[in-house]
Formats: sequence, structure tokens, C-alpha cells
Amino acid sequence: MSSQATPIQGSRPVTPPLISAGSPPSPVSPESLHPPACRRRDRSPSPMRGYLIPSPLPTRRNRTCSATARASEGPLFTGVCKCFSRSKGHGFITPSDGGSDIFVHISDIEGEYVPVEGDEVSYKICSIPPKNTKIQAVEVAITHLKPGTKHETWAGRVVSS
Repeated sequence: MSSQATPIQGSRPVTPPLISAGSPPSPVSPESLHPPACRRRDRSPSPMRGYLIPSPLPTRRNRTCSATARASEGPLFTGVCKCFSRSKGHGFITPSDGGSDIFVHISDIEGEYVPVEGDEVSYKICSIPPKNTKIQAVEVAITHLKPGTKHETWAGRVVSS
């Protein structure tokens, strides 16, 4: 084989584009692909942009079907809400039988009210991957509202109990 290119028979020669001083720029010229200078703005990148990683905690949305089935077949436990932050999206439950506090995600709260400290709750438990050594509360329902406290509904309405 020769290292020189051989012309293909029947092909037409390619002519270079005509450039004249008075012709407008092509609509696909590199200059037309950039926004006008008045629309450019300097963006400072977020310092956390490269560090955001997905949460390892399984929410109701990303929990596997088998984990959900195991949790729903398990026993029902009771406890007291130790703390819950709606803005953070999680809280902790103190089991009524003692033991360490149990994590609860906002997606696992059922019912009309946002839990507050002192509310009695019922829940089931589910293990947290990847090692399945810790547990979290699922299917959490408030059984008794703490008297004398204001409770907020998920819609934002505040109700005194």
C-alpha cells in the first residue's frame, strides 16, 4: 500500500468558501455562538460543587423493595420523638424499651403533623446499608401529640394541642 492518498474517481473538487470584505458573518460562525457581552455574567462556583455526594441513607424513594417488605413485616415499636428538624429532614426517636436513639428520615413520617419533641410515635425498623449494622425508623406514625405544644401540619398550618 502506498502512503499517498489516491483521489476517488468521480468525486468533485472542493472549492474554498468565498470571503469578501463586505459579506456578513455566517450564522454558524464562532462569533455567533457566544452570547452578547451584555448577557455574560461572572459565576463564582460553589465551594461545595465538587464535594457533593449522594446520601447513603435510604429514603422511602430509594429503598429497595426487599428492604421495604422486610420492614413492613417486622414488629411495631413505640417510642418518643427526641428531636426532629423539618429543615434538615431528619430526627431521632428514643425507644420506649430503652436503647440507643433511632434515626428517622422525613420521607418515613406518616400522618398529618410534623413530629415535635415529646410526641409518642409508633414505628417499624429497617437496617441502613452498606453494612446493615445501624437501623432507622420507617412507617413512623404519631400516636399521641404532646399536650401544650404547637404542632405544624405538612401544609404549614400551626395547631395548638
